[in-house]
Amino acid sequence: MKKQLIALDLDGTLLYDWATLKKETETYLKSLKEEGHTLVIATGRPYRSAIGFYDQLELNTPLINYNGGLITWRDNPDFNEVNITVDYDAVIDIFQNNAEYIDNAFCEVKDDIYLWRESEEIQDLLHYFNGATLQVGPFEETLPADQGTNGFIVVAKHGKGHLIEEYVRRHYPDKVLARNWGDDYQFIIELYTPLTNKGNAISHVAKELGFDHENIIAFGDGHNDIEMLQTAGTGIAMQHSHAELKAVADIISPYDNQSNAIEYHLKQMLKK
Repeated sequence: MKKQLIALDLDGTLLYDWATLKKETETYLKSLKEEGHTLVIATGRPYRSAIGFYDQLELNTPLINYNGGLITWRDNPDFNEVNITVDYDAVIDIFQNNAEYIDNAFCEVKDDIYLWRESEEIQDLLHYFNGATLQVGPFEETLPADQGTNGFIVVAKHGKGHLIEEYVRRHYPDKVLARNWGDDYQFIIELYTPLTNKGNAISHVAKELGFDHENIIAFGDGHNDIEMLQTAGTGIAMQHSHAELKAVADIISPYDNQSNAIEYHLKQMLKK
């Protein structure tokens, strides 16, 4: 079998839980690197929250953050960084015209965080560590006006999230998209651009690294993994995946992130 580019989502896929990459998973993936396969992390997390797992796997490949909104390659100065942002004016307009429906919100510009107001409830979403800077206050006062944001997360008031989504669809067709996180996080609305998806990102990385799409294996579990699994030669959805992801997956795993799904499928595929 040809050497493969293996694209890995983090939460709900590669990680056992929010903070843990199991040692046995780490050891197995490192063995695949020694065999000549290439690993790439593709996550919705910011750089600061993914780089620790990147280092744990001892990777030297591009790192995809913000679902493709930011692609960097720390140890390759010749790599042209990809930085896709939501327009500053759109961020301000969407926020100001929906403030009555918003409990809190924050924007991210690379690893800098711009938070509307301090609250204990939002701390876990901020990933405020690894050298990130935090500014708190009205976005029109804190956000740099000369650049957009990689991430724009809105925490809606109870039962009001759909109003924010409708505003975005009505006023920013083909310019800004709104993704409801769903399940236990259905009050969280993520705003991003139509160009920002893991499919575009993994295509860009595959081209940089010299892989054809047929030699990409991608693993994911969320709505934000749809384009990546569609792009890959083989797209594998975790057992507990979002229904829309399962609909486009080549394989729906009988296992989940806590029962070694990645190892199971790669061992089956790569030994053929």
